[in-house]
Amino acid sequence: MIGLVLIDVDGTLYGPGGVPECAWQAAARARAAGVRLALCTGRPGRGFALEYARRLDPEGFHVFESGAVVVAGDGRPVHTRSLGPEAYRALLGLSRAHLIPFEVYTAEGGFFIEQTHPDLQTHQRMLGFPAEVRPLDEPPGTVIRVQYVAPAGTLWDTVRAEVRQVAGAELHEATSPGMPGVVFSSVTAQGVSKLSAAAWVAERYGLGLEGCAMVGDGENDLELILAAGLGVAMGNAPDAVKLRADRVVGRVEDCGLAEALEAALATRAAPGEGLR
Repeated sequence: MIGLVLIDVDGTLYGPGGVPECAWQAAARARAAGVRLALCTGRPGRGFALEYARRLDPEGFHVFESGAVVVAGDGRPVHTRSLGPEAYRALLGLSRAHLIPFEVYTAEGGFFIEQTHPDLQTHQRMLGFPAEVRPLDEPPGTVIRVQYVAPAGTLWDTVRAEVRQVAGAELHEATSPGMPGVVFSSVTAQGVSKLSAAAWVAERYGLGLEGCAMVGDGENDLELILAAGLGVAMGNAPDAVKLRADRVVGRVEDCGLAEALEAALATRAAPGEGLR
């Protein structure tokens, strides 16, 4: 029986036309049936993402920053994991050496960039709040995540290989329908992931991951999709994700999330019937 549904944002809740109303309606039905809902995203816990979290479950816990932060419905961080200073300096150095746009996020809610770039400006509009432009050698606050924002292609392929060699760091790659063709490559401390943060949230509700569902569309969601009691892939997910999920639903714009939430509710109506 599913007691908690974890929901990715870009490509799952949020699609080419924003968040469809059918998703909010299905979320309200799930909450009324006693299912907890948690956002589980690489986005920071501010701006539009925090608004989405509060609308999904205003009294719940939500996973942001690829698992580096868990935030309560009131916007208060309740669980954080920082990125080590040596790893941070190495990642900043790669950004400067390859001239790749770079963002820095802190546990205190800070969002910093070193120089403006069209992709960074578009991303700020998508997030719903601006970054502060400043030198990044000593960012104020505790760094929990950095992010490279770059078009998919040969240059990023080169940098990706170098990022993976940085000790103490974990790479999480994602895309968004809001910026087609761009790869959002978050880096957190080693061991930080949507899976680790989701397990922390589930425990707060007295659940194991077998009592959770995960709905996502990216390969960065796959680890949690496989670990959850019900793993759901959106119809717009790549085949590598869809082939390994327990269930595949429609695309964002076709109310796929509503379909996923109904599947989670079905486990409560008929707990003896398996969905795998």
